[in-house]
Amino acid sequence: MRTQHAAKDRLVELYARKATTPASKAELIRHYGQMRFEDFVGDYLGRQRRLSYATAYEYEHLARNHLIPELGSRRVETFSPMVVENYLTTMDRLGTPDPTQFKVYVLLKTLLLDAHRKGAINEHPLQDVEAPRYEASRAVVPTPEQIAGIKAAANHDRFSMFVDMMAGCGLRNGEALALNVNNVVADDVYRVTEQVHYRTRKLEQLKHRKPGEFREVPLPRSIREAIERFVEKNGTTEDGYVLQGTRAKHMNHSTINAIWYRKLAGKAVDIPKGMTIYGYRHFFAANCLAHNIPITDVAEWMGHKSIEVTFRIYRHLMPASIGRAARLLDQGLHDLAA
Repeated sequence: MRTQHAAKDRLVELYARKATTPASKAELIRHYGQMRFEDFVGDYLGRQRRLSYATAYEYEHLARNHLIPELGSRRVETFSPMVVENYLTTMDRLGTPDPTQFKVYVLLKTLLLDAHRKGAINEHPLQDVEAPRYEASRAVVPTPEQIAGIKAAANHDRFSMFVDMMAGCGLRNGEALALNVNNVVADDVYRVTEQVHYRTRKLEQLKHRKPGEFREVPLPRSIREAIERFVEKNGTTEDGYVLQGTRAKHMNHSTINAIWYRKLAGKAVDIPKGMTIYGYRHFFAANCLAHNIPITDVAEWMGHKSIEVTFRIYRHLMPASIGRAARLLDQGLHDLAA
């Protein structure tokens, strides 16, 4: 299994600087300032002990394919707002997709601010620099009837169970694939402890969580009963995993993609325009918000890094607030006005 440490070792080997760490602060500033940006990237990533494998992989990919080809040979001390602006213009000229531009900018910002804090860059490298504009598309949410129709068209027990865990409990794709009966810790609580990684196809720690950390989510009775029916019919592995692959311990993302993009494509089934597999998880959020469950709880259950992420994606699904708030506040003020 490719671990977080293995990923970091690979990054360090790829980018590692050859010089030893300077002893004094002045030497440290000079050392980092004169370092090639490519080497600084490796140095920075090698210091991030808490990065998950997936995050380390994404950072390496963004750096190797976008930052280093254009900026790799530049000395760190020479970065300035104009250099950053010119690089953003280059991404535009090359036709880099907006979502990718935004991710690359966030990584570049993280790296340059780290160098600035170390004193390697005197001038603030992002002063007055405008970040690439990117707004995530609104979540496309299927109706319960559409979900039922998709499951019927797929005619695949494991796919249906996968959908139920996403739509009923808000699990991410990989978390649903790691469904385990031992994680049903109460009649109405499911403990999310791990995920099947989309590249390694093996179990990994949760996104935005340290090793051993978990989160607990509501387990609706209908979903618990669906798990029980599935297990009664298909069984589990010795250690309780439910969605087994045909030749592996765990069903993986390629099986889901094959059903979604190929099997369903040839059938007359009502799938909302623009919906992705993540639409089942969006359904969970919409269902919570439609029943006035606080968005803070929704954010925690979905495992978002911050509530801002939840709010940005699902704000348009929240019930109209001003008029409703006025009516509710009026009820509390009624006695005062009497």
